Parts: sequence; C-alpha cells; structure tokens
Amino acid sequence: MSLVIVDTGVANLSSVKFAFDRLGVEAVISDKVETITKAQRVILPGVGAAPYAMKSINAKGLTPALRNLTQPVMGICLGMQLIFETLEEGGSPVKGLGLVPGTVKALNTKKLPSPHMGWNTLTKKSDDPLLEGINDNDYAYFVHSFAAPVTNITLATSEYGEDFSAIVRHKNVYGCQFHPERSSRVGAKILENFLKVPA
Repeated sequence: MSLVIVDTGVANLSSVKFAFDRLGVEAVISDKVETITKAQRVILPGVGAAPYAMKSINAKGLTPALRNLTQPVMGICLGMQLIFETLEEGGSPVKGLGLVPGTVKALNTKKLPSPHMGWNTLTKKSDDPLLEGINDNDYAYFVHSFAAPVTNITLATSEYGEDFSAIVRHKNVYGCQFHPERSSRVGAKILENFLKVPA
C-alpha cells in the first residue's frame, strides 16, 4: 500500500505519520505532484487557518493535482474543510479545492466556548466501509471553529451548539473533521478502514 501525506505547509505531519506507523503502514510525506498522484491513498491533513492553507497549497502548485485525484483521498481537520468548494473564513469567502460540494461556515457554538476542543461523540448517518466497527456514541477528538453542515454526503455527525458533519464522503473523497490520529481506538479504526476502502 503506497500512502502519501500531503505536505500542505500547515499540518501536524508527524502525528499523522505516527498513526499509520502504529498500523504498520509506512506513509510518505511529500509535496511533489508526481509522488502524490501515483500514491494508492492520499491524506490531506491541516491545522490553522483556511486562507493561509489554500495560499500555501496554491503556492506549491498542488491544487490542479489534488482536484484530479481518482484514488481514495481523506482530509483531516482543516484538511477536511479544504476539500469543500468554499470556506467562510478570514473575512471573505475562500475558494477551497472543490473536491466535495458545499460551504464550510463558522460553527454556531451558541453559549459554548469556541473553538470546539476535546472529546465528543459521533452519530452515524449512513453506512459506509469507512465506518466499519464504528458505533454511535463512540468518541473522537476535535479542535475546530468552523464546520460543514449536515448534508447528503454526511456519514456521521457530532454536536456542539449545533449538529455538524464529523465525517463526509463524496465519491472517492472522505473527510474527518476530528483528528483520527489523536482519537485512540476509534481514530485508528477509521484510518485502518480508509486503507481498505475500494479504490
């Protein structure tokens, strides 16, 4: 299994790589188009702000290649937000990668502190190979202020002030709003499942 973690310039790359190391899979960290496009699986991680992340991805010349990937792709945390068409962050809308339809908006936490940080439960909305062995009320670890709404591509939700998409899938592209690399057994199982989803 060839697995590439995309070096977006704004990611906690080591912790994601270590998560796959624990599964016995050697991941390659790269921002080289040829390496990314030839991989059997691609991970798009990210932390921080969407405007800066997209600026970095565009500066590295990765946008066209990422938009044309046909193998299974997974965005993690900010990486999940970047796979959407539009991100409402930074005062004006940011054009995302457009791998999945929709807009990422500020999470309406109501009276709860922002960002949403810590362990929270998942609620499954649709069956998918990515969710094999995952149950309702399993916990995952979140750190975010923006989120995607619940739509027909939502596989699982979580709730913090409002319901939001915790896991999405559109064709070959998956997204996890939480950090599977920090989510203990549940996160490890999701990463393991991602390695097995049909190409």
